[in-house]
Amino acid sequence: MSHRYQHNPAMDDLENLLNKANHDLTLVHNKLHKEFQTIYPDNANPLKLVTRIKKIQEDLASTKVQCRELLSAKQDLIDKASTVLIGNRSLVQRMQASSGIPTSTDSDDPAYTNLKQIIDEWTLQFRSQTGGEKHDFDSEDINQLLFSAVVKGN
Repeated sequence: MSHRYQHNPAMDDLENLLNKANHDLTLVHNKLHKEFQTIYPDNANPLKLVTRIKKIQEDLASTKVQCRELLSAKQDLIDKASTVLIGNRSLVQRMQASSGIPTSTDSDDPAYTNLKQIIDEWTLQFRSQTGGEKHDFDSEDINQLLFSAVVKGN
C-alpha cells in the first residue's frame, strides 16, 4: 500500500496565508528601515543602536576577562618582584656585613623604599576591599576583589 501525499485545499489556504503574512512583514520592515534612514542620522538609527549595544555587551564580557588576566599578571609581577628584589637586597646586606662594608639602611635605598610603598599601597587597596581583615587569599581572589573595586570605581 503506497502512501501518497494527498492534496488538501485547507493546506493551500494556510500556505497562502503564511506567504501573505511573510510578504506583509517584509513590507513593514522595509518601510520602517526607510523611515529610520530619513528621520534619524546614520549613527542614531535605533535599529543600528540596538545592534551596537548588543556588540558592546559582548565586548564587555571579554574585556572583563582580559582585565582579570591583567590584574592577575600584575599581582604575579608584584609577588615575584617583591620576592626577588627583597631577597637580593637581603643577600647584598649579608655580603656587605661579611665584607666589613657598612650595610645600607632603608633611607639609603630609594628603590627599595619605592618598592615597599607600591606594595603597601597595593595591600592597602586590597584590605580596603576586604574590610581591613587579614585573610589567606590566593592571587586570583585578590585580583577578583581588586577588579571589582576598579570596575565599581569607574
